[in-house]
Amino acid sequence: MNAPVTTPVLLREDADNIAILTLNRPRERNSLSEALIAALSAMLAALASDARVRVVVLAANGPAFSAGHDMKEMTARRADADRGRAYFRQLMDACSAMMQAIVQLPKPVITCVHGPASAAGCQLVASCDLAVASDAAKFATPGVNIGLFCSTPMVALARNVARKHAMEMLLTGDMIDAREAQRIGLVNRVVPAGSERDAALALARQIAAKSALTVKIGKEAFYRQLEMSLAEAYRYASDVMVENMLARDAEEGIGAFIEKRPPSWEDR
Repeated sequence: MNAPVTTPVLLREDADNIAILTLNRPRERNSLSEALIAALSAMLAALASDARVRVVVLAANGPAFSAGHDMKEMTARRADADRGRAYFRQLMDACSAMMQAIVQLPKPVITCVHGPASAAGCQLVASCDLAVASDAAKFATPGVNIGLFCSTPMVALARNVARKHAMEMLLTGDMIDAREAQRIGLVNRVVPAGSERDAALALARQIAAKSALTVKIGKEAFYRQLEMSLAEAYRYASDVMVENMLARDAEEGIGAFIEKRPPSWEDR
């Protein structure tokens, strides 16, 4: 008797030096199950040390980008002796660690959003470095409507958009369209439906052509300085600039600029 075929919850394909990750739970609207969170975490850890990959693109299969946490999976654990407390804690910690791994990945992550991204799905979009959205995409943090405030999605959302925009999304639970998401800073670009993947890949190729070392230095510095005071940020950024200036690629890039020729990166 043949064993049942298990469909992977996360797919990976490589396009030159770009890794394309695809959420693959279409029937469950790509809800972030325990298995999908674990798969994303493992893949991000592998990509961190994969020198061949310079940019990551995150996409999704099915009608939705992601509906957030898998509420059926979570509700089933209310039958535990502690009503699910230990499980909920483990799940929230794992999801939070995965979101932080995106920020900490030493290469940019670009998401292409083709459909609704709600709750932790919206958090996933906000956690990525850049976002390209279809004009059919929608975004929401609707937990307030079911008695479960989107507290963890709030962390990423509030670091992307202004406070009052974040609070309105969190307090009303209303869905906003792609143009509004672009206006408030949740996504970078809005493109016609069906072209979001190509647009994300074009942006990824543009970034992949830069020095990987320079991009790594810049991404880390960007997120670190955001948590500092103005004076601390300038001190830190000055130190980063000095070290970056001494890198081989900075010397090469500046030389190429002066000599009016294309640079040749060695990522060091």
